[in-house]
Amino acid sequence: MKRASLSILSVCGLEELDGHRESGITHVLSILDPGIPDPDSFNRYDRHHRTTLRFHDIIEPQPGFILPEREHVEQIVAFGEELVDDLEEGRDGHLLIHCHMGISRSTAAMTTMLVSARPDEDDEVLVEHLARIRPQAWPNARMIGFADEIMGRGGRLSEAVRKLHLRQINANPRLADTFRRLGRAAEVDRALGVA
Repeated sequence: MKRASLSILSVCGLEELDGHRESGITHVLSILDPGIPDPDSFNRYDRHHRTTLRFHDIIEPQPGFILPEREHVEQIVAFGEELVDDLEEGRDGHLLIHCHMGISRSTAAMTTMLVSARPDEDDEVLVEHLARIRPQAWPNARMIGFADEIMGRGGRLSEAVRKLHLRQINANPRLADTFRRLGRAAEVDRALGVA
C-alpha cells in the first residue's frame, strides 16, 4: 500500500488565501499578529486541519510586540509531526503555511518543517527548496535560530538562511533598507558579513 506523504507545499500571505481555496489544502499553519482576526477565507476551504500561532514578525524585543520564541518553533515542529500522522494511509497532503505577507514567519516555518521532514538532507538544499516554493522568501532569523538548535543543525541551517538573505539583497538591494526600517538590521548586517 502507498505510504501517505506531504506532496504539495505552499506559502502565501493573507491577500493570497482565496487563491488557494480550491487547491486541495489538507493542513494549514496560520501565523498571525496578536489581535488580528482569523481570516474568513478558511470558511470557504474544503475540510482541513488548521493550527494558528500568534506572534509578531520581529527578531529583537520591541515594546508592545510579542517575539517569536523557542516554544513557537517547537509548536511548528510538533504540527509537522502531527501532520504526517494525520494523513490517511495512501492519501497525499497539501500543506499551506501563511503569515501576513508570506515572506518571513511563514517561510521560517516552512524551512523548519522541511528540515523536520528531511533530517538527513543538506541545509542549503532544503533552503533552496524553500526558495523554489516561495521565491521572495526572507525567513525570520530568530525563528531559524531556534529551529537550528531544536533540530541539532549545528548552525548550518542559520548559515544557509544567511546565504539566502544575501542572495535576496544582491537581487534587490532595496531589501536591505526595507528590513533595516522594519527593525531587522541584524539580519541584513549578518547577511552582508557586517555583524
